[in-house]
Amino acid sequence: MTGAAPSSASASGMGLVAPWRIGVDVGGTFTDMVLRDAAGAVRIFKSPSVPADPSEGVLGVLRLAAKQLDITLTALLRDCALFVHGSTVATNTILEKKGAKVGMLTTEGFRDSLEIRRGIRENQWDHRAPFPQVLVPRYLRLPVRGRIAADGTELAPLKPEDVDAAAKVFAEEGVESVAVCLFNSFLDGAHERAVGSQLAKAWNGKWVSLSSEVMPTMGEYERGSTAVVNAYVAPKVTSYLRALDEQLRQFGLPRSLLLLQSNGGAVSVDQVAARPVMLVLSGPAAGVGALKGCAAPGEKANLISMEIGGTSCDVMVMAGGDVPVTDELTIDGYHLTTPSVEIHTVGAGGGTIAWVDDAGLLHAGPQGAGARPGPAAYGLGGENPTVTDAQLVLGRLRPGPLAGGAVTLDAALARKAIETKLAKPLGLSVEEAAAGVIRLLEQNLLHAVERLSIERGHNPATFTLVAAGGAGPMHGTAVARALGSRRALLPRAAGAFCAMGMLQSDVRQDYLQVFLADLDKVETATLEAGFAQLEARAREALARDGFGEDEVAIERQLDLRYDGQQWPVRAPLSASGFDAAAARQAFETEHQRLFGHIQPGGRIDITALRVVGRGRLDWTPPAARSAQTDTPQPRETRKVWIDPATGWLDVPIYDGADLRPGCRLDGPLLVEERTTTAFVGPRDVLEVDERDDFLVHVGSASPPHSNGEVPASSRAEGS
Repeated sequence: MTGAAPSSASASGMGLVAPWRIGVDVGGTFTDMVLRDAAGAVRIFKSPSVPADPSEGVLGVLRLAAKQLDITLTALLRDCALFVHGSTVATNTILEKKGAKVGMLTTEGFRDSLEIRRGIRENQWDHRAPFPQVLVPRYLRLPVRGRIAADGTELAPLKPEDVDAAAKVFAEEGVESVAVCLFNSFLDGAHERAVGSQLAKAWNGKWVSLSSEVMPTMGEYERGSTAVVNAYVAPKVTSYLRALDEQLRQFGLPRSLLLLQSNGGAVSVDQVAARPVMLVLSGPAAGVGALKGCAAPGEKANLISMEIGGTSCDVMVMAGGDVPVTDELTIDGYHLTTPSVEIHTVGAGGGTIAWVDDAGLLHAGPQGAGARPGPAAYGLGGENPTVTDAQLVLGRLRPGPLAGGAVTLDAALARKAIETKLAKPLGLSVEEAAAGVIRLLEQNLLHAVERLSIERGHNPATFTLVAAGGAGPMHGTAVARALGSRRALLPRAAGAFCAMGMLQSDVRQDYLQVFLADLDKVETATLEAGFAQLEARAREALARDGFGEDEVAIERQLDLRYDGQQWPVRAPLSASGFDAAAARQAFETEHQRLFGHIQPGGRIDITALRVVGRGRLDWTPPAARSAQTDTPQPRETRKVWIDPATGWLDVPIYDGADLRPGCRLDGPLLVEERTTTAFVGPRDVLEVDERDDFLVHVGSASPPHSNGEVPASSRAEGS
């Protein structure tokens, strides 16, 4: 998996060195593609997504790349050593309620646990909000006799005739996929495996999801809900992935594509086929790899990413070089237990629609304009004003081609939409209404970032805010200032942040085994045996993916909780071996951060063993650009609305290609890159760092002149 050695082959006219790697991220508005060749050169491509058929969006951006590189699609794929894909198909299947017709088999007496839901409510004071529609109606949730005890032994044998009777009902009702969740199957999945075998004989369907294989965790409702969602999305997601993989192979891709999982790691199509529920955060989870690329090698970085696309903003926190992984995930009200990076998503993006309610109050979102018709400025029939339209009215975006020509912005259409739908109803000028949209959106972004930083016990002043996504660099400095962060990083590849992250993500395998014991009294030999079994599975899976022993990294973790505590906390174990005192310290450090207290000397129980296996992909660093030695000249100067206190200023507009490492410029200014535009506010200093990204020192410059002049202190420094 380290990839073939560089060859002399290159893309015509572009000087790319084969073999290369390709990452493709399908978003709500654009499909992003990043190509990185064997020498570290990066090329970024964007094309509009095709929500009705995401595979068309993937092939569309590949054809666009091949055309711009002046090679055939076959040549592009033939020299690709690694193809990683982030897909929203699983999430959209749930949100759009377009999954399979699902049946469910449960232990006799437990057919209603899926609908009871433990009584979980997002807002404990809201007793009237309806629960989401149950994905399996009661008449398709059928009981099976047989019982596994709390210690994993068999209390009552399985009755195969119950499975046969259920299979007959499923056939009559046109069930396409079946979920099996038997009581205590997380301790022993023998009964579930027997049910699966019996279904294969008695039912003509092919989609069966066993909860003990999808996620063998304690908690019947969570395990059952996860198995049901897996069964719900499996036919559509797996068929899509296999069809796309086959298409790419026919066009010349030499090996199967990899999929980005919710845990931030990649996995093959064959391995994810049985557990497509692992893909519900496929695209946003690539932010883990992207954040690693923002940190120096070996750095224990403190970063907060704010990835803003056309329809949403995904927030992620990296503390001490690690992004938290949780097992609790809610998608559209459905509770899942699956390893997922901790991400908070809000409906705030470039395509977020601004509107005025009946009381005369301005709102931004959560509705979005999507890829079509998109913002009014796109000229594709959209009439509702969006954040993109507001940025255009305020002079922060340039009219004309956007994202490499994928769409074209029309300033007149943007102004008309804001004037008609916002300014007149509010009794404001067009500029005041547009500025209000931006301020409101940035307030929503601030709350989203606070959710995963301040509310998780982190001090934002010690973090760098990474403003990514096509729209992120427009808001990064403003949100960083409100958050109290002193630095904002605006990546050059912000417009394809997740696609870039896919190429920096290791292949990852997560394994879990329920293990109940007292931390201080557990037998080390028994613990080691449990870990050894999980590690063997991880190494075997990674070996099938082509990783040698020296390319595999294994991490051990324990799920720990105080006696009587409901939910466990993950604690990493040292690579040197198990040490109860060290495990206690790791648990209490995390418990203190999460909940603000510990129980000194309290009994701590082990509830599960975890093993994370990583197949490490080599990553050739890009060639360093030469340092800035001259003073960069702005491409132009145009009037830009800064803020209500400052109003309009003549602001320099720089071409990002002209800014090299070592360059320092005082704001306000705009930097135009191929896939994004960065806005640097007053009193901020822009620096191009050693990785060739834009690092903004928030509040470090003197105030700008208020008479419209460009600050005389703009400068460039060579190293």
